[in-house]
Amino acid sequence: MSNSSCIRHFLLLALADTRQLQLLHFCLLLGISLAALLGNGLIISAVACGHHLHTPMFFFLLNLALSNLGFICTTVPKAMHNSLWDTSNISYAGCATQLFLLIFFLGSEFYLLTIMCYDRYVSICKPLHYGTLLGSRACAHMAAAAWASAFLNALIHLANTFSLPLCHGNALGQFFCEIPQILKLSCSKSYLRELGLVAVSVSLVFGCFVFIVFSYVQIFRAVLRIPSEQGRHKAFSTCLPHLAVVSLFLSTVMFAYLKPPFITSPSLDLSVSVLYSVVPPVLNPLIYSLRNQELKAAVRSLITGKFQKH
Repeated sequence: MSNSSCIRHFLLLALADTRQLQLLHFCLLLGISLAALLGNGLIISAVACGHHLHTPMFFFLLNLALSNLGFICTTVPKAMHNSLWDTSNISYAGCATQLFLLIFFLGSEFYLLTIMCYDRYVSICKPLHYGTLLGSRACAHMAAAAWASAFLNALIHLANTFSLPLCHGNALGQFFCEIPQILKLSCSKSYLRELGLVAVSVSLVFGCFVFIVFSYVQIFRAVLRIPSEQGRHKAFSTCLPHLAVVSLFLSTVMFAYLKPPFITSPSLDLSVSVLYSVVPPVLNPLIYSLRNQELKAAVRSLITGKFQKH
């Protein structure tokens, strides 16, 4: 970081040019944040308080809700602050912290979604081994591995990215700090080292993606062999929300980072970044709540203050 010691702060991309639009964006982000806090907070509270929801599926869902909360709280508060006070500054330390948390929660969310896919696979394809493969200790170890892997990945990227010499100004073409924007400010070929780390991370993500696809092929084959229509409906009701969340998460992130250069523009990049950093944490609780009757009942009981004791 010594080569970049002259940079005291970065300039983030403004969400709007006029004061009226800035205030409008502040109100929209405030509403979105409150919706995400409410939805994910209700899931966390419902799973924690509802003893009948202390199962592997809901345990991982609780961890996913925690990741969603951290993800949206990493980028949105600073964007709200800048819109409200008509500024674009973020301190050097603040940018480093935001970058670390962004990679950390992004990675933890994807690892948790992969583990949740394994949970669904074992539940439907190997139901007799479910208690053995997904006992309480195994679930705790898998969740801890997801968080630890995400932390280590974020730490490596943080140390490597902020060790690069930056000599192309301090203006970032994004409303939050992210690796591609900081690499654009680098004046050294050492940024190739960070690109190598990014390639390794992408390879890990691709491996998880292949695992998810393979698992769902096996899941759907098993579900279609279930003789009763009610059994098939119950199996699909537990898989489709997870599949929808995975699709939403991957499609937005992949489009943000893998779209062809010729279709890029500042306004498009800004819209896509809002899409992948804000929309999934808001929609995930809604997707899971709509299809899961147990979760809906638990949330309803939580709101009315009448949790049934099981």
